[in-house]
Amino acid sequence: MRFVLSQTLRVAAALAVAAPIAACDTISNLNPFDKQETYKPEIVPQVPAEQLYNEGLAYLQRNDFESASKRFASLDRQYPYSTWAKKALILQVYSNYTGRQYDDAIANGKRFLALNPASPDAAYAAYMVAMSYYNQIPDVSRDQERSEKAAAALQEVVQRWPNSEYAPDAKFKLNVVKDQLAGKEMTIGRFYLTKRNYTAAINRFRNVVSLYQTTNQIEEALARLAECYLALGIVNEAQTAGAVLGHNFPDSQWYKDTYSLLQSKGLEPREDSGSWISKAFKSIGLG
Repeated sequence: MRFVLSQTLRVAAALAVAAPIAACDTISNLNPFDKQETYKPEIVPQVPAEQLYNEGLAYLQRNDFESASKRFASLDRQYPYSTWAKKALILQVYSNYTGRQYDDAIANGKRFLALNPASPDAAYAAYMVAMSYYNQIPDVSRDQERSEKAAAALQEVVQRWPNSEYAPDAKFKLNVVKDQLAGKEMTIGRFYLTKRNYTAAINRFRNVVSLYQTTNQIEEALARLAECYLALGIVNEAQTAGAVLGHNFPDSQWYKDTYSLLQSKGLEPREDSGSWISKAFKSIGLG
């Protein structure tokens, strides 16, 4: 109790000393400007929305995409939630994308979709987001985070707007991206295979069979699975991989090599319907 009272007395004393000083200050004394100067608020006239919009279009016509984007962004800030802002935002997405400012195109495209999910331009905004990811896909030796995001964005266009003019190209590019992702899995799988780490290699080849069956990598993935399973002595899975490969790709060189490999061990392709390989192919109507 004594500590609390002493603290209170000290604070009160400090305030008593400070009070006369504060009382001497006036607004004039606290003026940060020269005594002859006074603050005059500057009123900046608001540029009409139509003018900002037309200026943005003019910059687009001159291929000055950065300036166009700034005009549309300014319109969006000054007239939020207006019809002008809605038009400006979709054109800002276009300006960002065409000017190769892909991260800005992604951010503004997602914002447009959040604000205008039912807009006739929603499919275009989603397509621009997908294409912005797609154009940043690295080579197969590097991290594939952008590829995965591109695949998800392209899949959204195909699923949500299947009848849009963007769906066919999105579907085509989705297959390209999946082939890239499958290629990455194959690269890692082959590396493990050279190290005779068969279990790790199988996990990678399995990803290709489970997730990317329609890609160009599937034939090799099945052949590599047969090779790995044979090395581990898991005969029924090796035979199933060979059988599924031969059923779906009978003219493939990978099947011919796998058939020869099985024969060298006194085996031949034979499908086990209980195998995960058989089930994976039947789940999408193959096999």
